[in-house]
Amino acid sequence: TPAALTHAMLKKAFLKSPLETSVNAFLINTGSRLVLVDTGAGAFFGPTLGKLVANLRAAGYQPAQVDDILLTHMHPDHEGGLVASDQRVFPNATVHASKKDADFWLSEANMDHATANSPDEPKNFFQDAIASLKPYVDAGKVKWFDGDSEIVPGVTSLATPGHTVGHTDYLVQSEGHKLLLIGDSIVVGAVQFKEPSVTVAYDMDPKAAMASRAKSFARAAADGYLVGGDHVSFPGLGHIATQGKGWKWIPVNYTNELP
Repeated sequence: TPAALTHAMLKKAFLKSPLETSVNAFLINTGSRLVLVDTGAGAFFGPTLGKLVANLRAAGYQPAQVDDILLTHMHPDHEGGLVASDQRVFPNATVHASKKDADFWLSEANMDHATANSPDEPKNFFQDAIASLKPYVDAGKVKWFDGDSEIVPGVTSLATPGHTVGHTDYLVQSEGHKLLLIGDSIVVGAVQFKEPSVTVAYDMDPKAAMASRAKSFARAAADGYLVGGDHVSFPGLGHIATQGKGWKWIPVNYTNELP
């Protein structure tokens, strides 16, 4: 069965369910702007997460320096770090996100309908999205986009629906190099790289999620992109290669020295 296969693959990777996972975010210094892709969970998922601001400061940056925040989608472990005690954590940043995700997750009518008809859409996901985005909406610091477009110079959105209706990858290009940030296009790397047909309970449209993943990964493998995944083991950076009917994750050579 799929469940038995999943547990066997986790065991082979020395993992088990419930699965501990990394929650990564990515800060891009374009030379003129600081662009943050996703913000972690903030206070929404308990005390083991919400370390983004401390880690930003450890890297030499302050939240007030961030110019733009790009959300891959509006799940609480990606947008929760936007706020603390209902206040904006990034006071000077403009938030960019898919209009499709905004129309779905920021709608109280959708919240009532979805939670009444589908236990896989927890009510708190809607509440957390509204709480995270409202301070930025009120301040006029949000920009919604639709489909594929250049969000800031050198960073383009790529629609990858399935995990959510507006799930988005971001392609970062600089001096001939390309980095693809894939959000939750993959959630359980120990299983889904080798068996890409396996989906997760939080995929709103599993078939669309699988198709989007296949398209993104084929592009990344063919062109040798550097890839960043929010739930791939820290630091979440590596390359993707084809392997049989699935994929192989090749993590970056981890180093504490800058070239």
